[in-house]
Amino acid sequence: MPGLRRDRLLTLLLLGALLSADLYFHLWPQVQRQLRPRERPQGCPCAGRASSPAPAPAPAAAPSAPGTVARNFSRAGPRAEPAGGGRSGSGSKLQALFAHPLYNVPEEPPLLGPEDSLLASQEALRYYRRKVARWNRRQKMYKEQMNLTSLDPPLQLRVEASWVQFHLEINRHGLYSRSSPVVSKLLHDMKRFPTISADYSQDEKALLGACDCTQIVKPSGVHLKLVLRFSDFGKAMFKPMRQQRDEETPEDFFYFIDFQRHNAEIAAFHLDRILDFRRVPPTVGRLVNVTKEILEVTKNEILQSVFFVSPASNVCFFAKCPYMCKTEYAVCGNPHLLEGSLSAFLPSLNLAPRLSVPNPWIRSYSLAGKEEPNRVKGPEPSLHMDYSASCVLTQGPPECREAATSPGWEVNPLYCGTVRQIYPYNSSNRLLNVIDMAIFDFLIGNMDRHHYEMFTKFGDDGFLIHLDNARGFGRHSHDEISILSPLSQCCMIKRKTLLHLQLLAQADYKLSDVMRESLLEDQLTPVLTEPHLLALDRRLQIILRTVERCIEVHGEQSVIAIGPAEQSAADSGQANLTK
Repeated sequence: MPGLRRDRLLTLLLLGALLSADLYFHLWPQVQRQLRPRERPQGCPCAGRASSPAPAPAPAAAPSAPGTVARNFSRAGPRAEPAGGGRSGSGSKLQALFAHPLYNVPEEPPLLGPEDSLLASQEALRYYRRKVARWNRRQKMYKEQMNLTSLDPPLQLRVEASWVQFHLEINRHGLYSRSSPVVSKLLHDMKRFPTISADYSQDEKALLGACDCTQIVKPSGVHLKLVLRFSDFGKAMFKPMRQQRDEETPEDFFYFIDFQRHNAEIAAFHLDRILDFRRVPPTVGRLVNVTKEILEVTKNEILQSVFFVSPASNVCFFAKCPYMCKTEYAVCGNPHLLEGSLSAFLPSLNLAPRLSVPNPWIRSYSLAGKEEPNRVKGPEPSLHMDYSASCVLTQGPPECREAATSPGWEVNPLYCGTVRQIYPYNSSNRLLNVIDMAIFDFLIGNMDRHHYEMFTKFGDDGFLIHLDNARGFGRHSHDEISILSPLSQCCMIKRKTLLHLQLLAQADYKLSDVMRESLLEDQLTPVLTEPHLLALDRRLQIILRTVERCIEVHGEQSVIAIGPAEQSAADSGQANLTK
């Protein structure tokens, strides 16, 4: 018996030794790693998004809270530039960019009163309340017809809703201001609010039944987009994912045949914001449940009829053409979730009329090739004059008859001289705004800018709205120089635009770096592949070289258009840029 007890004791001692060794050599190092503070690699772009506060930078450059400017650039107030004009202490190039004096220059001209705002607030709120009341009546009638019972209360218009505030803050300088936090809230709401309805867009409805599967050149479905309404009564244009991020547009594709890309819409908004144009509606990525958030909430029977379950058990839907000939162009969830972009709707045309104007540098939309002589559809009438007083191409003054017979822009290097003779390009900032648009399109590689829109209230000098950017970011390996024709042929550029481009060419504010950091905030990150980001830097250098050649030929005073506010900023030395 004593020997047996001795064996048990030795066994217990052996097991205790083994357990102690396991604790010391295996478990304790893991506990130490968990307890040790996590360190981020130096220069990590997501450092500004850390949940724990970052080390306090120099007082002059310290933001109000870590990561605030990265998520909402417009909250940054005027701050002194860090020593040497470089990056801020937090390591965020995006924060440093939006804290730069160029992004704090006063708007030109200053906003003076209600005439500078797009909407009259009381009139707009009355209009939206009527829309909500009409919606509630239709919902009640629909439920009665379908014998549906619901405990959901009627919708109420909330004045503080982000989409309402977005509409009310649109002014003559852009779709949103630098100092407003509304855009960040709107992006957040579009990502999380449930949908209460889904329908085809108005232009899709106009084409209903017009699609001929045997004759159409481009596959129907490339334009597939839906209007989604959220529980706060806001609306957004939904464009579903059609291609993978790394799929480039084939070389043999015409630009009007190419698929539309949801990630291009998202990236275009971020780029437009970084360039300080503020002309692209706020756009965000979202994973949409096509069954619960589209099929189950739509009342459009045609939309309901185009849903089906694929052989892989994924829920799919397609555009207008008959089922048997176009299911190959359907978009499918996995099995229900589908990536897509959501672009905030602009105010109704009843409240804020818009003018759609053909682009003077419009391209040919046929398989024949280059644009035929004179497709300059213009000029459109002044936004403040009677239509009968406008110049008509086949009649009117001699410059209009000359424009009607001039060769197209693709074969005539002096084409801009013709455009400058036509109203309103000869007497307003419209031509400079078109050149801004061309620079933006060249950076994203968009050849599909056949029209542009502008609010009629702001007159001929109003900003151009950069809508429909889904055909951008198609080929990172090719730079389509012809998109820059308005700049290279007219040799004009706004000083403000040039200063921003020069700033984004500097290492401390490198365009690809700030775009990469900005896109990290989107739910669908990575939005762009690395080759597309690097292509932005390459194209930016091409733009700057084009401006340099223009200055060499025509002189700086002829090429760079300077406004009063831009001149005062330059004189005070805030820009701190080299030529």
